[in-house]
Amino acid sequence: MPYTHPVPAGVSTTGQHALNVLYQHRLVSTGQLHRLITPQNTTSEYLRRQLRSLRSDGLADCVNRRRHGQSELLWWLTEGGAEAVEATGLLPKRPYRMSRQAAAGPLQEHTLATVETGAAFVTHAARLGHECGPLDWTPEIAHYYRAEDRPGEELSLVPDAVLHYVHTEADRRTLLTFFIEVDRAQMTVGRLAQKLHAYAAYHAYAPQPATRAARAATAKPQLAWRSRYPLYPRVLLVLTGATSARLQSRINDLRSLAAADPRLPTAGIRAGITTLDELRDRGPFAPIVTPVLGPATPTDIWLAPATAPAATAA
Repeated sequence: MPYTHPVPAGVSTTGQHALNVLYQHRLVSTGQLHRLITPQNTTSEYLRRQLRSLRSDGLADCVNRRRHGQSELLWWLTEGGAEAVEATGLLPKRPYRMSRQAAAGPLQEHTLATVETGAAFVTHAARLGHECGPLDWTPEIAHYYRAEDRPGEELSLVPDAVLHYVHTEADRRTLLTFFIEVDRAQMTVGRLAQKLHAYAAYHAYAPQPATRAARAATAKPQLAWRSRYPLYPRVLLVLTGATSARLQSRINDLRSLAAADPRLPTAGIRAGITTLDELRDRGPFAPIVTPVLGPATPTDIWLAPATAPAATAA
């Protein structure tokens, strides 16, 4: 039966935060929830009690995951839990529902790696005095476009996440937006290169007015991405799931394929590659990002000097 109140009676503030995070990110481990929601606590025991309470209330459920000889619980919302969050109206409604089968299925590791990527930004934002919270990235937002090399097709670009980060320094606040692609060394490097090509095509896409008269009256159609973003998001590929040597080989191969793509060098997008370990251990503003194009010298998450004035986006 759907919940009729925004927050079921008896759910703590921490429990409410957990509900929102689980709704947004679908499947999250206890350890990830601890870092995202209760990092001020030295242990996760209080959070675990709140999660057990959510499970008793029928709002959340969990499955056990064994990895490297250790056991960990993975949490998701039940239908009732999702309805409770939707009743608050605080988060954009998401049609996706997690199930026990999906939680234990083949997408488990990729979902958790995407959460881990976001959690790395959150952890380092807190350390640096910047702003990035557990709800500041959203998984799998579709961006529709058409491309000259595939006429007649409506294409869909779906980043693993769109992440927003506010860099603060003195009185300057800069909004950074990222298209995040997480690669666990399971797809071919060629497929990764195709994704970069899609980002370039979306960057150039300007929807044409539906009628001939409207097309004649429109001097220059607006680029589709400008209706969503003040500046085109940086594209960040985060590699994991293999040895450092193998990940470096994938970076080198991807750069070679990108350099051979006739669209990318003139696309005007800022794209870089790093590893999840580097992002987690050193943070986004250390020199950990290898640009997709140009010199292979690692830089930080800016990828290039900001072109926007001391204002809102870069």
